[in-house]
Amino acid sequence: MGYVADRWHKTRPQPGEPECGQHKGMVASVNHGKGKRWQARYDDPNGKEITSLWATKTEAEREINKQEAAKQAGSWLDPKAGRVTFERFALDTWLPAQSINGRSEVEYLGALRRYAIPEWGQREMRSIKPSEAGAWQKLLVTKYGLSGSYPNRVARYVRGVFRLAVIDRVIPVSPFERIPAPPLDESAVQPPDVAEVRQLIAAANIDRWRTMIEFTALTGLRSGEIRGLRLARVDFLRRTMLVDQQLVYEKGKGLYFDELKTGAGLRTLPLTKRAVDVLAAYIERHPVPQSGPGAGLIFTMPAAGLIGESTIDYAIKSVCKKAGLEPRHWHELRHHYASVLIGGGENPKVVQKRLGHKDVMTTLRTYSHLFAEAEERTRDVLDAAWAEPGETGAETESSGTSGRIPESRPASGVVAQLRG
Repeated sequence: MGYVADRWHKTRPQPGEPECGQHKGMVASVNHGKGKRWQARYDDPNGKEITSLWATKTEAEREINKQEAAKQAGSWLDPKAGRVTFERFALDTWLPAQSINGRSEVEYLGALRRYAIPEWGQREMRSIKPSEAGAWQKLLVTKYGLSGSYPNRVARYVRGVFRLAVIDRVIPVSPFERIPAPPLDESAVQPPDVAEVRQLIAAANIDRWRTMIEFTALTGLRSGEIRGLRLARVDFLRRTMLVDQQLVYEKGKGLYFDELKTGAGLRTLPLTKRAVDVLAAYIERHPVPQSGPGAGLIFTMPAAGLIGESTIDYAIKSVCKKAGLEPRHWHELRHHYASVLIGGGENPKVVQKRLGHKDVMTTLRTYSHLFAEAEERTRDVLDAAWAEPGETGAETESSGTSGRIPESRPASGVVAQLRG
């Protein structure tokens, strides 16, 4: 239990010391008349003593009662903790706590220094109000000119700073708690279908690009993952592939191998027979280099050179032009892979795992429209399964277009049971 101390007077005066001229029966201390007289003293939940100064004894006692009650309720906060500045907490506490690789750390740090620290860097965490939090989010567009998904992304970082501050008991509540995040203004992805991917494969006159296009479409690898794919990571017997690194570029460092962006990116992918055959045939034609920058990599430039991201994007745009198709980015082959999984009925959690997304919300946010289309096909299948003979459309709909099961098709399994 805490107690109140009188700073202006000695608690154990020596015999013969003169009495305080202002307060009868007390002996003045060296602090007499300096600052506030009453000091509230109590221990925090970890046993560390906390002190604060007050003008009256009643105020000091009230403070002790308040803090002791907060400790009992489990809601105690260090009154001094919220005095840390936004910049110090963001850079010294929040950023090191993120499970990210070096490139992502550079991205996070850049966003903080460009858009948040100039506004709030020297402000105490506890001083930032919800109204200011909402106004800052608007500045991302009106002052800094961000558009598309960037306002949401930057706000997500900064909101995370305050969320951690609440968890660490630096502040009682985040100023963003009731402030909606900026809308995620992302256009729906329109991935190439199988027919278009086949056109790209046929149009690619360089074996490296032709194989990489097909293998990416069959596995959903990111650009950096397929460019950094090592032979040792492929198990041809079990038809699996370990994805555990990527080839990245960073200004000042050039191309280098790095860990994946998130822990969820580390995954073992099941490979189809076609994917295994395509890869095995390519390796037979182009043996994996044993030396040079690309030693051990399946896909390299001549003389075992590493493939840059700009190189691979230029390659697919050239292939698109040759095939007479609209330009595509390499990442859209990954979207193709996801669309095939979703169209085949895979649930969002499986799709997330295969793509290596950090969480299932990322998957749902990116492919929500595709899942909606899959839901409609589910309705068609159920409608067909329960249709009575002779119902309108039951005998004319084709399962190849809408997902309905024609009445003329021999039924089997659950469908047969339902109709029986």
